[in-house]
Amino acid sequence: MPSVQASTPWRYSTPAIVLHWVLAALIVFMAGLGWWMMTVEHEPGGRAWINLHQSVGLILATLVLLRVLWRIFHRPEPLPAGVPPWQARLSHIVQWLLYLVMVLLPLTGIIGSVYSKAGLHFFGPSTNAGLTPVRDTAEQFFGFHEILVWTLVVLVSLHVLGGFKHLLVDRDRVFDRMWPRRG
Repeated sequence: MPSVQASTPWRYSTPAIVLHWVLAALIVFMAGLGWWMMTVEHEPGGRAWINLHQSVGLILATLVLLRVLWRIFHRPEPLPAGVPPWQARLSHIVQWLLYLVMVLLPLTGIIGSVYSKAGLHFFGPSTNAGLTPVRDTAEQFFGFHEILVWTLVVLVSLHVLGGFKHLLVDRDRVFDRMWPRRG
C-alpha cells in the first residue's frame, strides 16, 4: 500500500475547523441530552429538559446551516494521492451523509415539536408557528428524528474511526488538517 507523504500541503480553514469541533461537541451533548430527556420527560421538571434540548437544537441547526454554506463555498482539497481510492470514496460518502443527517435531524425535531401539544420552545416561549397540534404527525416526525439520531451515531462512529486510523495507524497527517493548530 502506498504511503501518504508525512507533510500535507493544506489544512482546513479556521472557520471550518471551529465549526467542525463546535458541532461535534454540541452533537454529542445533544444526543446525551436527548436520551436523558426521554427518561425524565414525564417526571416533574422533565419539560425543562425538553425545552433545553429544543433550544440548543435550534442553535445547532443554525450552526449546521452555517457549516453547510461554508462547505459549499469553500471546497477542500482532495485527500492525498496515497490514500486508497476506496477509502477516499468511503470518506466522501460518510461526510455527505453526515451533512444530510445533520440537516434532517433538526428539521424532523422542529416539525415534530411544532405539531406537538407543547410546541417548540426557544429558551422559554413557545414558537409553535400557529399550527394546530396533530399528535400522529408529531409522533411520526419524532420517530424519524430517533432513527436519524441512531444513523448519526453510526456515521459519527465511522468518521471518528477513520480519523483515528489516519492519526494512529497510517500516521499520514490527514487528521492534522482538521485539528486546531498548536502554538
